[in-house]
Amino acid sequence: MKFQSIILIAAVSLFAACGGNQKPVDISAPAAKSKAVTETGIVTEKALSSNARLPGQLKPYNEVNIFPKVNGFVKNMYVDRGTIVKKGQLLLTLEAPEMESQLQAANSRYLQAQENAVASKEKYQRLKEAAKEPGSVSPLDLDNASAKMRADEAMAKSEQSNVASVRTMQDYLNIRAPFDGMIVQRNVSPGALVSPGKGTDQPMLILLDISKLRLEVFIPEDYVDKVDLTKPVNFTYNAMPGTQQTARISRSANALGSMRSEAIEIDVQNKNGNLKPGMYAEVHIPMLSGAKSLLVPNQAIVRSTEREYVIVVKDGKAQLQDIKEGLSRNDSTEVFGNLKAGDTIVKHASDEMRQGDAIN
Repeated sequence: MKFQSIILIAAVSLFAACGGNQKPVDISAPAAKSKAVTETGIVTEKALSSNARLPGQLKPYNEVNIFPKVNGFVKNMYVDRGTIVKKGQLLLTLEAPEMESQLQAANSRYLQAQENAVASKEKYQRLKEAAKEPGSVSPLDLDNASAKMRADEAMAKSEQSNVASVRTMQDYLNIRAPFDGMIVQRNVSPGALVSPGKGTDQPMLILLDISKLRLEVFIPEDYVDKVDLTKPVNFTYNAMPGTQQTARISRSANALGSMRSEAIEIDVQNKNGNLKPGMYAEVHIPMLSGAKSLLVPNQAIVRSTEREYVIVVKDGKAQLQDIKEGLSRNDSTEVFGNLKAGDTIVKHASDEMRQGDAIN
């Protein structure tokens, strides 16, 4: 008993030393969370930069796919890829033996018709002389001879036209250049059978006019009414950095194409041949004075495979507003959509926020 009392006294003393009068801690209660505050910004309206930077591509001024007009076999080739040609120059010749037979037949019919026309005319002249003697030739015979003469003359002219038509068809066997340029593709060789084709078929030759090129630029729909097409534009070729050129816009489509953009063209001289069709350029097109645009912080735009949007704060709730992006700056991006200057938006938006979420 004495030993047990000593142990009890020691336990009570130890409990008092450890603060036995403190309240026990409930470890099952959750810790208090701090309420996160969403950082917001506003949509600003500022003047656009002095010009819009858009990509452009060089196109040949003239381009043609050369197809044969008649069926035939390639007889001779006088050009190859890279050959510089002049307008009217002979590029290749075809052969079609049946066309020579057609020409001979047409000539024979023409000669026969011509002989008939000469004979009818002589007969009419003789009857006309004989008719001067009263009663020697009836008026009906004279009229018949006159009609026969006119019919034979018409037949001779018809056969003559037929000969000219066959000669024209025969001339189609000689393929000539329609304009000055360069052969950039050759798809046939001597002995190949060729025939008139469609645009989807492979041409015999492709001819480009590279002495003058077209710099083609597509202006997005959102900028069509903001660029100034009357002023000169500056452009730099990607393959020739540091070399800036200036020119005026030569023509405009004045309509939006399938890509919802307006095509414009700038004529570029290429006398030394340094420029090649297909080269890309960065084109600076002046903006109209006074044109303004809406800007949002770069982090405010949420991008996904389906859409681009910003989160607008209205009455303390999130509203997802679809937008289209324009020009970008270091800290802001131009946007197009159902927004107005002064709208409050989430500055650091993410796709975790949903329509109607409360914004603190």
